[in-house]
Amino acid sequence: MTQAIRLARIEVAKQAMNFSAAHFTIFSATEREDLHGHNFQVACAVTAPVDDSGLMFDYAVIKKQIRAFCDEIDEKMLLPALSPHLNILEEDDYTIAVFNGERIPFLPRDVLILPIANTTVEEFSHYFLNKILS
Repeated sequence: MTQAIRLARIEVAKQAMNFSAAHFTIFSATEREDLHGHNFQVACAVTAPVDDSGLMFDYAVIKKQIRAFCDEIDEKMLLPALSPHLNILEEDDYTIAVFNGERIPFLPRDVLILPIANTTVEEFSHYFLNKILS
């Protein structure tokens, strides 16, 4: 007789798992939001098998990864490297976002260019998941 795999689901969330960031969402080749910011709270739900000791995994590992993710993007202007509608240039000590003919300059120390198509919660969550899985 085979033993059934016992699964459990946990949610990992801590008040310290947060970040503040600026962005603009791109809707099309000609439309985007105005630059603005948010305070984000990060949580993670995990479904996994429970081992013989009654544990799924070491929660401290995933909490550390979440905090590192939050620290990486905290207080940054987030730009999407994979947007078909945005060009990102490095010129004269500035990072310049070029959208629909507009040149939007930023100091490089304030910018984080992410390998995502848009600066949306959906893309942030996918980016974060890929970082955890790698």
